[in-house]
Amino acid sequence: MKKPALLFTLLPALLAVFSAHAAVSVRDDDGKMVTLAKPAERVISMSPHVTELLFAAGAGGKIVGAVDYSDYPEAAKAIPRVGSNREVDLERVLALKPDLIVVWRHGSSERQVELLRKLGIPLFHSEPTRLDRIPDNVIAMGKLAGTEPVAESAAADLRKRLAAVRAKYAGRPPVRVFYQVWDKPLYTLNGAHIVSDALRLCGGENIFASQKTTAPVVSVEAVLKEDPEAVFSTAEKEQGGAAMWKQYPNMLATKNDNLFTIDGHLVNRAGPRMVQGAETLCEKLEIARQHRKR
Repeated sequence: MKKPALLFTLLPALLAVFSAHAAVSVRDDDGKMVTLAKPAERVISMSPHVTELLFAAGAGGKIVGAVDYSDYPEAAKAIPRVGSNREVDLERVLALKPDLIVVWRHGSSERQVELLRKLGIPLFHSEPTRLDRIPDNVIAMGKLAGTEPVAESAAADLRKRLAAVRAKYAGRPPVRVFYQVWDKPLYTLNGAHIVSDALRLCGGENIFASQKTTAPVVSVEAVLKEDPEAVFSTAEKEQGGAAMWKQYPNMLATKNDNLFTIDGHLVNRAGPRMVQGAETLCEKLEIARQHRKR
């Protein structure tokens, strides 16, 4: 075999070896550049949504530690725990010898993040606030872990599904929505949260979008005053969540039978499954529109 032909045959293998040891740089959701001397081999996930992003990017096998509630996919349940979103066992983190920690600022207190930063281990901040940032995060995880082909394929699929939802519900009549995170106290989300972006995708209008706090506490009276056409809750217990609004028959959402309960794992985690969650939100909002015709 001639040397040029041999080189051409060996080129993919040579490139794979080179990429496995080459420095990688990506910009995180905090706007900071994160650079690794080589793709990460030992990653700690500081949020359930981060764990899902890493698995989608093909890097699930590189996660050596995760926080509580990192339960999807099934393989994530076997990952050793390093604490919760707010309380991290720093000794355990050091013992796992990570070369990358992916943090979530809302779940990890500022103090915890700063303590992790002082360890000298590279940190990537994952905080998608728009649905189109989810596939971007998948690609970033893939670059950091050296699993780009898998990550790019997964991101392309997510973008295709988002584009299909956007096209299907473009121009649909708006529906005013109260999104209920919890009932005691009564938590909701403002317009900057990714859930509001999911609602906007299919014509939903968050009645508390103008709140300055990301997850504000509101009163029952404030909700009744806004008189939403639909209520979404992620509570699993029938006595809580959207069912609590049945006692207010004059509220439009109750009157029109638009009290919806959905899987919180699909919408409260800014991971790949949130695209499915957005599809579900859109389907429910379409039901609310149909109820106008009764």
